[in-house]
Amino acid sequence: MLEKGFGIDTIAVGAGLGIAEHAKWQPKWTIEKYDKNMKLYEIEEIKGNLLLSEGITSLLTLLIGGSETPFNNSNAYIGVGDGTTAASASQTGLLGANKSYAPMDSTYPQVSNNIVTFRSTFGPDEGNHNWREFTVANGLSDSAKNLNRKVESALRTKANPDTWVIQLQITIS
Repeated sequence: MLEKGFGIDTIAVGAGLGIAEHAKWQPKWTIEKYDKNMKLYEIEEIKGNLLLSEGITSLLTLLIGGSETPFNNSNAYIGVGDGTTAASASQTGLLGANKSYAPMDSTYPQVSNNIVTFRSTFGPDEGNHNWREFTVANGLSDSAKNLNRKVESALRTKANPDTWVIQLQITIS
């Protein structure tokens, strides 16, 4: 069964002056699935995720030039796991028993206008378990700061010799 959803987070800031600023956070996950011959056999798109409090704090700290590990090519990872617990802002990582983290592909993350794109590749020997939860972290484990968490009810299982490329594209408008 294919389930799809779409969500938009809206942020409003005002100082009681009748002026408000709004921003829309629009995340889209894409999973490209390749067989052992690197032939693309499926592309899956998943919309939405929940910003985690620790990720928001990290972004704001980086925004003001504070001391925080950046979500750059050297530090950012995409994590996948088999957890099914609903996402909550207070969580600090993946919750499943099986989880894997992959570093950013060369030249990622990328920023173009108001879009940031994170992309990681899980080769034949990596991430071979159910993929039901996703995150972007500034390190290779749950002890790093996790920007977000997405939980899906749809069952997808990666197995050797497949290679899966997962990408998160976030549009802020």
